Amino acid sequence: MREVKKTAISIPEVKEILEKIDIEKADQIQKRTLDYVLKFSKVEPEKARNLKEKLVKECSLKDEEAIELINIMPKSLDEIRFFTSGWKKLLPTEDVKKILKILSEA
Repeated sequence: MREVKKTAISIPEVKEILEKIDIEKADQIQKRTLDYVLKFSKVEPEKARNLKEKLVKECSLKDEEAIELINIMPKSLDEIRFFTSGWKKLLPTEDVKKILKILSEA
């Protein structure tokens, strides 16, 4: 049996994958997912990968946390605080400012 590796990816990366599928042959879930990612993707896939790498490296975030922020692309410190409030760690203001700076470069 082949082992399946799971990797979290951002909405822009999902969009990139689904755009390669022949829409005529896609199932209903693929079509609905493509419709969703076309509406809510906020940056290009390559930019999303670069942002994730920077957020993980420079802000000590987990991949999943960086992806959550990339999917949302908050525009203020308050928005970042709101979206990160559910995490099991409190981010220092300095880190939140760094996150905002990185995201604003997109």
